[in-house]
Amino acid sequence: MSKAEPSAGSPVNEQGPEAAPALDPQAPSVLSPGANVSELTATIQQLQAENLKLYDRLLRTQAELDNSRKRMQREKEEFLKQANADLVRALLPSLDAFERALKDRDQRVPDGFYKGMELIYGGLLRVLERAGLARIEALGHTFDPHLHQAVETVKDELRRDQEIVEELLPGYTFRQQLLRPSMVKVAVAKRRNDPYLGSMDLRGSS
Repeated sequence: MSKAEPSAGSPVNEQGPEAAPALDPQAPSVLSPGANVSELTATIQQLQAENLKLYDRLLRTQAELDNSRKRMQREKEEFLKQANADLVRALLPSLDAFERALKDRDQRVPDGFYKGMELIYGGLLRVLERAGLARIEALGHTFDPHLHQAVETVKDELRRDQEIVEELLPGYTFRQQLLRPSMVKVAVAKRRNDPYLGSMDLRGSS
């Protein structure tokens, strides 16, 4: 049997039945280069602006959190410092009592008792000093209203004016902050050409 010849009127598909259809050069392209580039540029610019806003917000939030953390740390330290100061202030009367007892000793009491008291007093004082307690220098120093409280004045020509001549109650600072001022007696020297003091008899006056 001979092969059937194609008829003159029937088209011949040289590429086979699965060949892709030809593209129409006049049909519009799926990608419009001009339109897509402008839209993409606008989108990128918008995303960049939003990214800058988010980054700025992130920086502000981090700064606020950092400031809040530092503020909380300062408040915590201040609270602990105040709590420690209140505790030390409450112990000052005990220190005063120890000092008075060791200063005014009863001769009828054995020395061993006072030696034990000295050990207790010294141990307590060292612990408080390590915590930040410091005694204010007073006797022989010039009166300082920020550290001393004058409860009595003594007119004395042999003393410097405003010199502290006696400490009635010791004062203390705690971590460089005034805890209790020193209660002191202050000398008031006679000033020349002072008509008020010149008219007073300073002998034995106080």
